[in-house]
Amino acid sequence: MIRAESVRIALSGILHNRLRSALTMLGMLIGVGSVIMLVAVGTGSSRAVQKTIEGLGTNLLQISPQGGAFRAFGGGGGGGRATLGTLSRGASLTAADVTALRDKAQNPDVVAVAPVTNASVTAVYQGASYTPASFVGTTPEYQQIKDYQLAEGSFFTAVDVAQHNRVAVIGETVASNLFGVADPIGNNVQFNGSNFQIVGLLKQKGTNGAQDQDDVVMAPLTAVQDTLTGYGSYQNVDVEAASPSKESDAESEVTATLETTHKIAAGGTDDFRILNQASLLQSSQSSNKVFTTLLGAVAAISLLVGGIGVMNIMLVTVTERTREIGIRKAIGAKRSDIMGQFVVEAVLLSAIGGLIGVAVGLVGSHFTVVGIQPEVADYSVFLAFGVAVVTGLFFGLYPASRAARLLPIEALRYE
Repeated sequence: MIRAESVRIALSGILHNRLRSALTMLGMLIGVGSVIMLVAVGTGSSRAVQKTIEGLGTNLLQISPQGGAFRAFGGGGGGGRATLGTLSRGASLTAADVTALRDKAQNPDVVAVAPVTNASVTAVYQGASYTPASFVGTTPEYQQIKDYQLAEGSFFTAVDVAQHNRVAVIGETVASNLFGVADPIGNNVQFNGSNFQIVGLLKQKGTNGAQDQDDVVMAPLTAVQDTLTGYGSYQNVDVEAASPSKESDAESEVTATLETTHKIAAGGTDDFRILNQASLLQSSQSSNKVFTTLLGAVAAISLLVGGIGVMNIMLVTVTERTREIGIRKAIGAKRSDIMGQFVVEAVLLSAIGGLIGVAVGLVGSHFTVVGIQPEVADYSVFLAFGVAVVTGLFFGLYPASRAARLLPIEALRYE
């Protein structure tokens, strides 16, 4: 049991050699602070990737023809929540596929389906011209699937699609390039010479790492086909599953439906492949977990170095205080008293250094590191501090044991 006297003597020893004690604590401070900060960077990176994927849509599945460009989840044309794969060369996605996918009897775990066709356009408004990164012809379900919110105006409706109305919804990037600070709602913009009235302005979504999700124009599928792309197959079809837990079921249902509409025989090779958002998110989380673990392991090495520093200083301390140990033993101090004194001193050095390291790690985690906003993981704080204390105890045991084994007569003779 640790006695108050042992703590008092240990503190006295630490204060007696302030500079040496401070340098010893510095090793533990760096170790603990590094673990907290690097794990926070790994956690922040993982969270950023997760947020980016989730920002592309909720429970998304995207179907794209193989032989055309396969688009992974993207903000504009063709991006989708979970991606239903790519059809083989020569295959196509048609209105019949969309109708079949909307059949609740065949696809009970699918809640929304949006066909997508893309066009490359130049937008012109009162002499100002701009080429959006993405021009999407689709249906109103696209807004729900991709989780787009409106800052102003409204999204086009099923009536607009049915009546081939030339209306459009634009992102912030397009609005700023065409209208500056002016209100775009109600104005007519020419897209490759065809007039579309702007009825909605999307809220900012930012980038997904490679694409500006606000550099997009969306319009009714029928109006886009009438004026820009012509009628035929779709570039892709975006599908929303009922919930994250239902994405795999929805994927299986969509696969079976497409195999039927594409007349793929049992055991035959599918002319499409499926990638869903849940799989993408899971893969990214696994990769980031390994990354975070490696960062923590690298930082933990400094804790080991700090522990070795504690042992080194405690050995020096035992040597310097040999006569003191002899006097204490001569007046009745037990081996446990001597050992406790030096173990407590080693643990205090580690604990104080660890506490300062926790403070440094928490403060340091408020700063952006290489574009990543760190997120402190609670477990890393307790783990780092706990390891620091245990390290101090472990590396303090040998010097303390060595001090406790000294014979009083030999200690008193030491010069």
